[in-house]
Amino acid sequence: MFCGDCNSAYHPDCIGLSTAPKGKFKCDECTSGVHSCFVCRQTGDVKACSQPLCSKFYHKECLQSYKCSKIDGDRIYCPLHFCSTCISNKTPVNRGRLTKCIRCPTAYHAGCLVAGCMPITSHLMVCAKHFLPNKSKAHHTHVNVNWCFVCSIGGTLICCESCPAAFHPECISYEGIPEGRFYCKDCVEGKSLLYGDIVWVKLGMYRWWPAMICNPRDVPTNIQSMRHQPGEFPVMFLGSHDFYWIHKGRVFSYQDGDKGTESGNNKYLAKVFKKALVEAKEKYDEWKKAREDKAEQDLQRFCKKPPQYKHIKTNKCTTAQRIILDPSEMPVCECTPDQACGQDANCLNLMLQFECVASRCPAGDKCQNQRFQKRQYVDCEPFRAHSRGWGLRSKQAIKKGTFVIEYVGELIDDATCRERVKKGDDDTNYYMLTIDKDCIIDAGPMGNLSRFMNHSCYPNCETQKWTVNGEVRVGLFTSRDVESQEELTFDYCLDCHGNEKKKCHCGSQNCSGFLGVRPKTQNAQMNEDKAKNAALKRRKRKPKKPAVKQVHEDDCFICGDGGQLIMCDRSGCLKCYHVDCLNLDKKPQGRWQCPWHFCDNCGKRATVLCSECPNSFCRSHAQGQINSTDKNTFLCTDHVDEVLPGMTDKFLATDQVLNALDLINGDLTGIRPTELDHLQQKPEYLELGS
Repeated sequence: MFCGDCNSAYHPDCIGLSTAPKGKFKCDECTSGVHSCFVCRQTGDVKACSQPLCSKFYHKECLQSYKCSKIDGDRIYCPLHFCSTCISNKTPVNRGRLTKCIRCPTAYHAGCLVAGCMPITSHLMVCAKHFLPNKSKAHHTHVNVNWCFVCSIGGTLICCESCPAAFHPECISYEGIPEGRFYCKDCVEGKSLLYGDIVWVKLGMYRWWPAMICNPRDVPTNIQSMRHQPGEFPVMFLGSHDFYWIHKGRVFSYQDGDKGTESGNNKYLAKVFKKALVEAKEKYDEWKKAREDKAEQDLQRFCKKPPQYKHIKTNKCTTAQRIILDPSEMPVCECTPDQACGQDANCLNLMLQFECVASRCPAGDKCQNQRFQKRQYVDCEPFRAHSRGWGLRSKQAIKKGTFVIEYVGELIDDATCRERVKKGDDDTNYYMLTIDKDCIIDAGPMGNLSRFMNHSCYPNCETQKWTVNGEVRVGLFTSRDVESQEELTFDYCLDCHGNEKKKCHCGSQNCSGFLGVRPKTQNAQMNEDKAKNAALKRRKRKPKKPAVKQVHEDDCFICGDGGQLIMCDRSGCLKCYHVDCLNLDKKPQGRWQCPWHFCDNCGKRATVLCSECPNSFCRSHAQGQINSTDKNTFLCTDHVDEVLPGMTDKFLATDQVLNALDLINGDLTGIRPTELDHLQQKPEYLELGS
């Protein structure tokens, strides 16, 4: 039952009530007016959340441990009003109603629900943070990997206390092993696994196995009914499609290109693991595309305007050291008002990429080489570029070599640049542009429309450094003709720090695939295509003919009755038998061949088999025990009179049958001329070996 004022949940037994009271229920805190902190459950100097209709109280210091809380002077806003997943992933999107935990200040959107949350109602749940490991259950223990998550090499590692992550101290800029508990960056920032994620799972003595986190509603009912608690979630092991309830301490995210370990000697498990790796790659690609499409849809739906920034017209210098030349020392062109520093005037300053100083140019007011100073920009606008965030497009057709816009922002030094890059390591938006080693333009916090220009491996714009009134500035110029409504792009020439490359989404034919990697030249593309075609030819194999499945007989070959039968495993044999008819105590194990294929006398491979019973004989023991009919079949002496009474005179003698088999096999030794004439008169007997 819930308190009518603070909406806190209670079991009647837990507060000493035998039955739920009628009417509005008020808890002891609301009745007495003494409230406790919703985080630490202690009283004292607590403040109420300033969000309307929120009745939770907190210590100010307790809220500071939550990144999704907001403290604005005396006003506080608790984490129950912010999605923890959106905050940790830095997603600036509001997706509506939140589902709130009844035990702690944690909330998620319905589509951001962390794996392991246990729903109570449509807007209340118990979050995955309340997992209580049971020491008697082996799979409740926490397991760390034995390699570094950064360099993938073993050694002395620092292990995260919350997830399987492990690191070398030097790989995460630590000096030695830290004292006390250690939590990795993802756990500190609150990043958690979601339903549908592809992961690696460690269970029992098996190797780390690829799996998919499933929503409990989507698994079979027998899996749903298994005992579990908040923090546990079902995973489907790829390859085998088995299910199991697991927790965060034995799971970490799958990354594109993961291969897993090659341990284990079991051939069957190795085959299933290989299949699991293929499935993991396919499902990861599907999951990644679905996530990108969903993010794009959310941005199209909710982000109608570009992200906020401070619009400025000229560069603002903060930490950079700028060297500005005296304008009086700038070169002066020899242009005239009739040929006013245009493209056809052969202006010296224009060729040297110097802008004319307005007070010293001979062309006066007609000078056309003052585009930076007069901000003679092309008419353009920001727009939503599919899969590339916001972009910039032209509202008019532009000719090659036209000045588009100046790239402006905050001027910072290299140390400040590295500090900002490190702080925003997860941010995939790049606004840094280098003028020289001591000056970098950062258009992130402040800038103009040029900050929306995207990267392309086949750009239509290029950057040029111009000296304007003694100061070096950067402008964007068209490198080819641009049509109206065409997106404006330039090559970022990104300098990548670390091993991780950022994927390029420009979509051009010569795309290198990653930012900071040179675009493919025409020759390189041709060589790559040739290599791919050659590899495809090598891989081509003659298609295998589909195997024809053998359909065994339905009756026992000995007694002729049906029932529970065992089948012969010899290729081409369709015979079945009762275990009792074979005088066996139990069903034989492994591959089994019936007695029809072995001589009744010596047990060697039989060459002549009776068509009515399992009696069969080798060449040495067939004499006098089996004969051939005129229907290309053999009958042993037990069935001659039963099947064809009065026709024994028409049978070939056993020695003639065996000689006929020799004739068919190309062995004419030992055949008498009279026998050969007799066989030639009855050519159907030669079909015995076909």
